[in-house]
Amino acid sequence: MARRDDDFVAFVHARSAALLRTARLLTAGDQHAAEDLVQTALEKAYVAWPRIQRKGAQEAYVRSIMTRAAIDRTRQRTRRGEVVTDEVPDVPVHQVGPEDRDQVFALLEVLSPRQRAVVVLRYYDDLSEAQIAEALGCSAGAVKSHASRAMAVMRAHSSDLSGAHR
Repeated sequence: MARRDDDFVAFVHARSAALLRTARLLTAGDQHAAEDLVQTALEKAYVAWPRIQRKGAQEAYVRSIMTRAAIDRTRQRTRRGEVVTDEVPDVPVHQVGPEDRDQVFALLEVLSPRQRAVVVLRYYDDLSEAQIAEALGCSAGAVKSHASRAMAVMRAHSSDLSGAHR
């Protein structure tokens, strides 16, 4: 049991920042939702840790949980749980990103949850179509279709956003 915990803690320390970045993109920049997404995924991964560790698929498993949870989160008609506010957190969080970070989040926000997941996993996490299909539980053709539609939506909205920021 101690070995399992040590391995899990080492994984969390090594990959939590990258997982949080991915979760933030999956939630279109919602930091609170991203933190919840990572926490939920890590909780589920801990339970399955011996099994996923034997397969050597720790990060893929966690990323798959996060992606599906992000999609499911948007399906819920009523949102239950914590009330999120923009008040100062107990511990300051400093986010550093490119100057156009807000525009990227705005573009991600106009996508459907599946399109957003495909874009993040493909272009941010650099996964193959087959890996994305496995994570989302769909075919590679569906991944290509979601990616194509997402890019068209983002192109259409990027001209609207760039005109608005001038």
